[in-house]
Amino acid sequence: SLFGNRLRGIKEVDTVAALQLINHKNALVLDVREQSEYDTGHILNSRLIPVGKLKERVGELEKYKEQPIVAVCRSGVRSATACAELGKQGFAQVYNLTGGMQAWQKNNLPVEK
Repeated sequence: SLFGNRLRGIKEVDTVAALQLINHKNALVLDVREQSEYDTGHILNSRLIPVGKLKERVGELEKYKEQPIVAVCRSGVRSATACAELGKQGFAQVYNLTGGMQAWQKNNLPVEK
């Protein structure tokens, strides 16, 4: 999204690149949607922290500081915000999934409920 790219320094990944990070680089998938959205289907082993709670709960991600993190929302806008916030908190390897869950599902990639 244009919005995502306007936020300086955010690395965008498509679903193919995201899968590479997940499968080969042990990336954490951080879902920043609301619980109700997460429950309708999410990426396997993804961790839910709604974007509005990220600041107060960032400590939960401390052990992933040296690992890649792929941030996901419905369309890629909220996750771009999450990436910016994590970047400010010193997370160096944060990636925004372009198109979010919409792109993931459009490519028929697996989700769990």
